[in-house]
Amino acid sequence: MTAVSTVSHLDTRTPAARQVTVLEAVAQSATMAGRGLLKIKHNPQHLFDVIVLPIVFTVMFSSIFGGAIAGDVTGYLPILIPGVLVQVALAASVTTGVQLREDMNKGVFDRFRSLPIARIAPLAGSLLADVLRYIVGTTITVIVGLFMGYRPGSAVGVVLACVLVVVVAFALSWIFALMGVVMEKASTVQGVSMLVLMPLTFMSNALVPVATMPGWMQAFAGVNPVSHLVSAVREMADGRYGVQIVWSLLGAAVVLIVVAPLTLRVYMRRA
Repeated sequence: MTAVSTVSHLDTRTPAARQVTVLEAVAQSATMAGRGLLKIKHNPQHLFDVIVLPIVFTVMFSSIFGGAIAGDVTGYLPILIPGVLVQVALAASVTTGVQLREDMNKGVFDRFRSLPIARIAPLAGSLLADVLRYIVGTTITVIVGLFMGYRPGSAVGVVLACVLVVVVAFALSWIFALMGVVMEKASTVQGVSMLVLMPLTFMSNALVPVATMPGWMQAFAGVNPVSHLVSAVREMADGRYGVQIVWSLLGAAVVLIVVAPLTLRVYMRRA
């Protein structure tokens, strides 16, 4: 009778899942970032775009616009290289959203749901791993520019400019990650992302002086965040540090504050 009474009083409910702490979530995100780096190590094709695009963009645009804008290629490089730095990093951030959608369609993130890890960790880890791609892209751009005759006024400024570009690219990658989470096909993410990116990069001061554009386009280029980032990179490459850096960092912060939580909310609902 005592044994039956004891059994009847046992709590047979399933214990609640243990909450993951913030520090554990950060560590798990870093682990997932390491997984992403291993993917790049075993499949270097993930770096193909950030290696080839800087070469193609620098050679092509300098040959097309160099003589018309600056008289020769060498004189155009101080204008072009900062623009290509920004263009390559932004294009790489688009690939982040595309690859995220491909992984979700393959069921990779579904398998992570069975693991006792923070639900944010796979997403955050994926975006952190892509920082390597931004670093490779900016490095290749500078190397190609130096090979072609680019001589910045400050080596330290160029390094800091590359850091600024990487930070902004990481912030913008959350926008394309949101597209990857919301949209159902990787091809749709690619198409819509490029549709957004093309006007931002080409209707800016990245490749040509804004003064040569029509009035309405000049107005757009003046408020275009890409123009602010390119101007900041040009100033830093010459050893000058002005308000354009503040605008670029402020824009990146706004994107992170607004888009990152929204992306996480949508992702966690679908996960």
